[in-house]
Amino acid sequence: MIPTLAIAAHAWGYGPGPFWFFPIFWILVIGLLIFSFKRRRHQGPASAEGVLRERYARGEIDDTEYRQRLEVLRTRK
Repeated sequence: MIPTLAIAAHAWGYGPGPFWFFPIFWILVIGLLIFSFKRRRHQGPASAEGVLRERYARGEIDDTEYRQRLEVLRTRK
């Protein structure tokens, strides 16, 4: 009886079914997780010197203040 049902299901076009979808789904999920973790790792928390460089680049602080604060940051390490 079971082989007859399998043959009948295949004849109606059910065949192997959507089993090809599951490996592709899991490959995409794992790839998305890897991509998001790598992206998060590259961004990371901003360092104090990085914040200082950004403020200087935006013009919030002038050259002398930048150099003074940078010197303070580097001597405290």
